Amino acid sequence: MIELIERASAFRERTAIKSNFQTYTYNQLLKVSEHVGINLLNGKKDLNGDRIAFLVPPGFGHACIQWGIWRAGGIAVPLCEKHPLPSINYVIDDSEASTIVYSKEFETLLTPFFDMPEIHFVPSEEIGDQQGSLPDIQMERSALILYTSGTSGSPKGVVTTHNNIQNQITTLTGSWAWSKNDHVLNVLPLHHVHGLINMLGCALWSGACCEFLPEFSAKEVFEIFCKQEVNVFMAVPTIYFKLIACYNQLPASEQQNISKHLQTFRLMVSGSAALPVSILEQWEQVSGHTLLERYGMTETGMAISNPYHGERKPGYIGQPLPGVEIRLAGENNVVIAEGLPGEIQIKGANVFKEYWNKPKETSHAFTSDGWFKSGDIAVFEDGSYKILGRSSVDIIKSGGYKISALEIEEILRTHPKINDCSVVGIPDDEWGEVIGASLILESNDFDIEQLKEWLKERLPGYKIPRRYIVQDELPKNVMGKVTKNELKKIFIKG
Repeated sequence: MIELIERASAFRERTAIKSNFQTYTYNQLLKVSEHVGINLLNGKKDLNGDRIAFLVPPGFGHACIQWGIWRAGGIAVPLCEKHPLPSINYVIDDSEASTIVYSKEFETLLTPFFDMPEIHFVPSEEIGDQQGSLPDIQMERSALILYTSGTSGSPKGVVTTHNNIQNQITTLTGSWAWSKNDHVLNVLPLHHVHGLINMLGCALWSGACCEFLPEFSAKEVFEIFCKQEVNVFMAVPTIYFKLIACYNQLPASEQQNISKHLQTFRLMVSGSAALPVSILEQWEQVSGHTLLERYGMTETGMAISNPYHGERKPGYIGQPLPGVEIRLAGENNVVIAEGLPGEIQIKGANVFKEYWNKPKETSHAFTSDGWFKSGDIAVFEDGSYKILGRSSVDIIKSGGYKISALEIEEILRTHPKINDCSVVGIPDDEWGEVIGASLILESNDFDIEQLKEWLKERLPGYKIPRRYIVQDELPKNVMGKVTKNELKKIFIKG
């Protein structure tokens, strides 16, 4: 039996999920997910690892379908409602999904797939309360395929087992002190570890409540906060940026009311992208909380975290979570000395099983002695890890130097006339790469030459960007992470 689902029996009358202005108990979650599982089996004894893709809004229905797939022995493949059709098509095709469960609001979007005879389509609204039995599911079976963002090639399907997922969840519920009295507001998509595991999974393991807001609205988020039900919040830096901007436009009386309620929260977390120190500091002024920054990947769940109790250092991601081994390695996977930058490599029961149908990529992702190679570069100093960037997009190799784009971005964001920025390496015959900076400005009254002089007082010459563009907004994916390969193309096209 899947322990996450089995545990729900102890919380039957408690509220599990709030969505679409309705409240759902753990008992309802168990009953409906059972009906979903029996419906998907359609007379079979076990789905035996069939991939079941599903496209439904975040909320109660999403949780029921995911649990139903698991209870029937299938592998859940959540689709992102904000992805364009070609991206959805890629996931369906790559995962070799045998069935697609969908909400009727996405029927028009999925119409091009309906003539595929090899795929069975199930409208979620038509799943009835069929009777039958469900198979016993062993924890070592594959449970979930989530797709990477594809920043370094085509997206890969990350396969995790029930054991992997349980380990990821229990590590966080222990480290972040989850309890049945918690109430988390989830404004993130559920095709990603942050929303699916860190919030929904941890809440349901703990007997807590996970509330959903289908469309992000800073005003609505603050209104929910002021109801004094939510006490845990997790988001990406982009969302905190938007909340701060909304807060700054409110009358002083409303600001005081919001801040009063935020101070009662138990935990606030930022992740999925590097948290600018400027945002951390501004949110601390708004809420009284130092955001807990952590580090993880689709392949590993969370691996490193600032402490729940104790000092959270701005710009640092903390220490390895219990049961997770971390090392920093250089060339040929040789462990490097403390204080030097190296690739984060990870071992533990949290680490994924494989990339779906990609044995060569799976093999290349691990060292010969079993360490997962993250591709992220960090340094360990003063007792904490600090991310320098992703080796493929955030480490710029220029004139023999290896330069952290994140370091330059942090400096640029301290300029009073720069609202946001992103730094990339642009191919160059002479230097290998030159540094390019995209700027989001407060106003059009801006002088790049003055910026260069300002930077000379804060950065060595080889770290100062040589090329600049001004944009209205940065290209980002649905998780708010800047798509730097797209940004590079803009610089190259010139």
